[in-house]
Formats: sequence, C-alpha cells, structure tokens
Amino acid sequence: MAIKIRLARGGSKKRPFYRIVAADSRMPRDGRYIERLGTYNPLLPKDSDERVKMNVERIQYWMSEGAQVTDRVSRFLEAAGILEKKIRNNPKKALPGQKAQDRAEEKLAKDSSEAPAEEAPAKEAVAKEATTEEAPAKEAAAEEAPAEETATEEVPAEEAKG
Repeated sequence: MAIKIRLARGGSKKRPFYRIVAADSRMPRDGRYIERLGTYNPLLPKDSDERVKMNVERIQYWMSEGAQVTDRVSRFLEAAGILEKKIRNNPKKALPGQKAQDRAEEKLAKDSSEAPAEEAPAKEAVAKEATTEEAPAKEAAAEEAPAEETATEEVPAEEAKG
C-alpha cells in the first residue's frame, strides 16, 4: 500500500477548500483517507495564517513511514521550512499550447497574404499626398522669392541643358 500526502477537495462550486490528508494512492482524490493532516483555503490572502494549517508532527511521521508528498503539499512544506526547496525549472511555462501556436501561425500567414494587397493602395495614396503637399510648397517658395533671383537660378539650368 502506497501512502500519499495530498489535497482532498471540499467546499462548494467555485468556493474551493482543501484538506491535507494521508491517503492510499489508489483511493479517489476526495475519497477515503487514513488521516486528516491539515487544511488549505486558497480564497484567503497569501499572507494569512489561516490559509494553510498543517499538523507538522503527523506529516513528518507519515513521511518517515514512507509516504510520498504531492507537489502542492511539498510547496507548503517548503514554505514552512520542513522540506528543503527543490530547484524547479520550467522554461516552457509561458509558451502557449500547441493549438494556440497553430492558430497564431495561421493568422500570421493569412495576414501576410492579405497585407501586400492592402499596402499597395495605401502606399500610392501616401505618395499622392506627398506630391500634392510638395507642389504648393514649391509654388509658395517661388512667390516669396524676388523675380530677379528666380530668373538667375533658371538661366544656368537652361544653359546646362543646352
């Protein structure tokens, strides 16, 4: 018989409450257990003393008898200083699942195939706006300059052409 120290869920729908129990590993999660070792209320704030209550002596007894501790309960014991902290490394934790990655790739491919068709008219419109803005600016500069200066500037340009 393999003993596990694990959480058994109680409470109502959307209002979880857990008992920390020593149970046979073959029993259901919320089923029969050997001994109740504490409680865990995830709805309380993290700094609350009532959030996790454990009977440390009994937990140590069951561990000395060979009981295995689940990951969540081991984290509670690490926080209480009973177990030494394990080094955990999950570099893929922040990555989305496979289906989400596939959807993102499809969306990217779809956007890139539509983008050139949309960008071409946009670029032409921007080019037209730029030329219409430059033309009045040149005319305004020509009007502001005295007639003599514009004439002298145009003459060398004509000579260069000829």
